[in-house]
Amino acid sequence: MVNGKWSLLRDRGICVVIPTYNNQGTIADVVRRTLEQCQDVIAVADGCTDGTLDILQGIEGITVVSYEKNAGKGTALKRGFKKALEMGFAYAITLDADGQHFPEDIPAMLHANQKHPGALIVGQRKGLEEMERSKGSKFANAFSNFWFAIQTGHRLKDTQTGFRLYPLKKLYGLSLLTSRYEAELELLVFSSWHGTEIVSTPVNVYYPSPEERVSHFRPVADFSRIFILNTLLCILAVIYGLPLAIWRKLMTFLRTAYALLFFIISVFLVVTPAAMLWLTFVKDQEKKRMGIHKMLWYFSKFVTLWHGIPGVKFSVGNPHGEDFRKPAVIICNHQSHLDLMTMLIHTPKLVCLTKDWVWNNPFYGYIIRNAEFYPVSEGTNTLMPKLKSLIERGYSIAVYPEGTRSPDCSITRFHQGAFYLAEQLNVDILPLVLYGAGKALPKKEKHLHKWPIRIEIDRRISPEELQAYGSLPREQASGLRKYYKRRYAVMANRIEQDV
Repeated sequence: MVNGKWSLLRDRGICVVIPTYNNQGTIADVVRRTLEQCQDVIAVADGCTDGTLDILQGIEGITVVSYEKNAGKGTALKRGFKKALEMGFAYAITLDADGQHFPEDIPAMLHANQKHPGALIVGQRKGLEEMERSKGSKFANAFSNFWFAIQTGHRLKDTQTGFRLYPLKKLYGLSLLTSRYEAELELLVFSSWHGTEIVSTPVNVYYPSPEERVSHFRPVADFSRIFILNTLLCILAVIYGLPLAIWRKLMTFLRTAYALLFFIISVFLVVTPAAMLWLTFVKDQEKKRMGIHKMLWYFSKFVTLWHGIPGVKFSVGNPHGEDFRKPAVIICNHQSHLDLMTMLIHTPKLVCLTKDWVWNNPFYGYIIRNAEFYPVSEGTNTLMPKLKSLIERGYSIAVYPEGTRSPDCSITRFHQGAFYLAEQLNVDILPLVLYGAGKALPKKEKHLHKWPIRIEIDRRISPEELQAYGSLPREQASGLRKYYKRRYAVMANRIEQDV
């Protein structure tokens, strides 16, 4: 189990950074427990004058960054992040060395990162209000939460927690970062201003008795610095943060409006008229159909590969050299309205099984009906003779085995229809694995996000090989879903290190 945790964290490019200053009583236990969760640990000894550095240097398997003069938590974080980037990591989990945080909550941070890739994850300490804390500590957290809301327009219940997961390639304001512990608030504010998603996830916290606590907080000096910092951040919020937010919303609107207008104009003024002319003047029936398929093929390639979708970097992986000449039942996970175009780019000899609303769509229904796309509502008995004819003419059949778009890009239950078709038609299953379409255009949203889309073409599965997943179509559906979940996770881990 532990090795599995290590593997998941490393696959996503996650390390742990522990800044420390004179924590010789707790540092060994914190690092030991952290190593049980993650094998990539960077400890930053911030000018320690007790035995902390000697303890760290005696622990095998960690990276130690040290310097002689104490420079503050902000500086320690900067040096830890710099080292993590040099070592090739994409994310860094930070936790304090005083034993307040539970390294056992690292899997919760990992789960939040998988659900919200590219986000800054804040470990919201559970039961904070009920715990015995100093009045200064309670005031500092409430004070920080209030000013964060004023400066960013977003609310967080715990802006002072040091248990966080940072997307290292999306950190802003590092060069301006203050040297002391208020730097953590500054990182939150600058990240919010630049559109980084900030997500809270519950974590445990331990507050020792007052006589056991190790604190380097200096009330007068530190509150003075916090006051000055918040004053500057409020000014910057007006002249820097607000304009950035307005610009970002404007660009999102323009990107979405441009993509929608481009699609509508292309379909109504170019593709549909061309299809109508082609169908009117070309007499040969097979030539008519192939002409429509080629139009769809060229249009899809133009939108995704040549012209491009605004804000979306599209890529294709074909490690097995698939040429789509041999008919197959092509399956793909389903995420977004963009999915169909990512399917059609591969070959003109492709027919998709669709839902009724697609078949009757006012934008492109006329075209797909003439391209021999069929609604699944017709039923197997009606469809099978038509599909056999298509296979005999060299066409592949594309099916989304999930049946509907996934709301969160996870791989939902596979229906057995695609595998029943492959069995009846005696053709290969050809899996395509799609990433990012549901993040660029989520199911329940109407605007485009900047996000990469990638589709990878897997190795064909022959009818004989398909038996390894089960002898019945429902068993094959279940087995292929498990395969897709593993395959999709590998893609996500690789791509989400750069989002």
